[in-house]
Amino acid sequence: MENAVKVTRKTAETDVSVTLSLCGGGKSSVDTGCGFMDHMLTLFSCHGGFDLDVKCVGDTNVDFHHSVEDVGIVLGEAIKKALGDGCGIERYGDAIIPMDESLVLVAVDASGRGVLAYDMGRLNEKVGEMDTELVKEFFLALTRKSGLTLHIKALAGENTHHKIEACFKAFSRALKKAVKKTGDAIPSSKGVL
Repeated sequence: MENAVKVTRKTAETDVSVTLSLCGGGKSSVDTGCGFMDHMLTLFSCHGGFDLDVKCVGDTNVDFHHSVEDVGIVLGEAIKKALGDGCGIERYGDAIIPMDESLVLVAVDASGRGVLAYDMGRLNEKVGEMDTELVKEFFLALTRKSGLTLHIKALAGENTHHKIEACFKAFSRALKKAVKKTGDAIPSSKGVL
């Protein structure tokens, strides 16, 4: 794994820069233009022990869709770049995280195949100013670019903020387990991820 990677993406809608270290100390600086997304990515960094710098300037006058999706794209590319060929990683990770009345399960396979299975149940339409449907858009973009297979399932919960927060914390903990160095071989019977 590379210690720290930087990925940028500039379009007519957004200008995104992400610097990521999967073997950091949980330090972060996050500015996506969307307060709730900043909060979630800060939690991701803290609970996974990842160093993360995110800067996004987007067309938030339209809404947060392009910014949230493009941050997912760039973070996914950074994860893939940081993992390299996956030599020596654990590959699999899972976590079940409570947040008050909410309980969310996340399982990760750093397989090289970007797949998302997502079931967060009923969510209120918005948290703060952010449409909650953008949580799925973020993870879709991230899984497609990172090559992670990611299962997210809310097992319990009523409060939308709590459910989404538990989701991001569980994702960070599951990814932390999956990227942990445990040897020096490719973790696949095929010899390649």
